[in-house]
Amino acid sequence: MNQKNQSSFTLYISKKMETFISDLSNLEFPVQDKVQGTSIQQSILALIQKDCKTFQENSCLSSAELNIYKSKYMANYLMKEIGELSDLENIVLNSFENKTTLTNKIEDEKENTPSTFGQRLADKVATFGGSWTFIITFMSFLWTWILINIFVFNNQGFDPYPFILLNLILSCIAALQAPVIMMSQNRQEEKDRERAKKDYMINLKSELEIRILHEKIDHLIINQQQELIKIQKAQMEMMKDIFEKIK
Repeated sequence: MNQKNQSSFTLYISKKMETFISDLSNLEFPVQDKVQGTSIQQSILALIQKDCKTFQENSCLSSAELNIYKSKYMANYLMKEIGELSDLENIVLNSFENKTTLTNKIEDEKENTPSTFGQRLADKVATFGGSWTFIITFMSFLWTWILINIFVFNNQGFDPYPFILLNLILSCIAALQAPVIMMSQNRQEEKDRERAKKDYMINLKSELEIRILHEKIDHLIINQQQELIKIQKAQMEMMKDIFEKIK
């Protein structure tokens, strides 16, 4: 390792080891997690100041502490809009607080809920029963049965016209196939309900994140305008001093 790379690596390690004291909890955190109060939107800053009277815009806190207050702010917002939080809303708020994504949680739930043998069998029967393969195969079986009894056994074989045995077989197949297909449909309805819940959670989190982003952008624009006004005032004072010196 040359001297330039070694100095860069040493600087990186020193930055990683730097810490700061949070003005909110007086705890020590890594400096890369530091968040200034000026970058926090007013709605969340008001919640922080409600719990900590001494926290001002020039104070600082960690990103983990900020996520907790973001979750509180979203909980208050949802309570006003919905009235009562369900398990789905609580999952979304926990993802805000823990800074995790919902897609990973959804994938984990899929892996942890394997289907049983009966459910897989019902799905396969329903899939095969609703295919052209089943229709062609079954029609071929019916015509073969009818033609053999009429032409080969001269309508005096094991199932002569009106094919009572064939009607019995068809009735048994229909009686068994109907509940199996209903089982598969019920399973598909459960999947659709779960998918709808997951879509609702993802859309809700996206909406809340967009709301926070809009408020943060508005806050930054207001701060930027205030800074520009201060700069313009300073420039005006400097121009006055220059004109006075010229005169």
